[in-house]
Amino acid sequence: MKRRTFVQSGIIATAAAATGTLQAANASSATSIGKHTFKLRYAPHLGMFENLAGKDPIDQLKFMADQGFTAFEDNDMKNREVNLQKRMGETMAKLGIQMGVFVAHKIYWNDPNLASGKKEWREEFLQHIRESVEVAKRVNATWMTVVPGFLDLRLDMGYQTANVVESLRQASAILEPHNLTMVLEPLNFRDHPGLFLTKAGQTFEICRAVNSPACKILFDIYHQQITEGNLIPNIELAWSEIAYFQIGDNPGRKEPTTGEINYKNIFKHIHSKGFKGVLGMEHGNSRPDKAGEQAVIDAYAAVDSF
Repeated sequence: MKRRTFVQSGIIATAAAATGTLQAANASSATSIGKHTFKLRYAPHLGMFENLAGKDPIDQLKFMADQGFTAFEDNDMKNREVNLQKRMGETMAKLGIQMGVFVAHKIYWNDPNLASGKKEWREEFLQHIRESVEVAKRVNATWMTVVPGFLDLRLDMGYQTANVVESLRQASAILEPHNLTMVLEPLNFRDHPGLFLTKAGQTFEICRAVNSPACKILFDIYHQQITEGNLIPNIELAWSEIAYFQIGDNPGRKEPTTGEINYKNIFKHIHSKGFKGVLGMEHGNSRPDKAGEQAVIDAYAAVDSF
């Protein structure tokens, strides 16, 4: 072999080796970048990443874990087929994903479910709670969402509150032996006009009256920004009764960084309090495509960097 040929061959081989090393490094870097180490337990929903992960719920759970999410939330879990509930529960256990809330009972439009004190509505609610205990067992859940329903305009607010408290006390008696917690969610008056429960302070008062570890607050940051604002001080005031958070920016109810709420500061405050629970990502994506799904992941990486 001529010296020139030998030298050229050596250069080509060296370059190829270097390229291979660089490609391997890039692949390793891409893999490490793909999985975040979040300080808080943010919980995506099914469908939030289906363009990137596919439509299968199990594949979506695996994708969430691959991105670094350590919790999952599914409002519709109670309505899913039992075998799917079991499969999802088993998958979450294997992946180290904590199950967040599911909705415990259905609210009927304009029916004051718990505020009226009607026996038939209370019994229906309690039956939903009993059924929810079984769902929670299948998916290893701790929390379930409860909304007391609509105002009864024929009754003074004091009587309505007493009716709601009594129903929640009876529900707590069902949940306590199983170490389960219903979290009461106040909703904003703009998106959900006419509801009984709207404010954090009102929910705090009810939880104190029920006086059970099975009855706590779901502090939805999106709803409370619309209803009251003053988010960090209100979180601080209600802290002893808050068991769960939900997320959505305002306006638009999309991922953090798309609206006016300073989620980085809010998450920093929640983290500083030592919160170990779940923060449900109960919002839409600002864009419907793969890039939009990646934008959601990037948004959480950004606001978690405190």
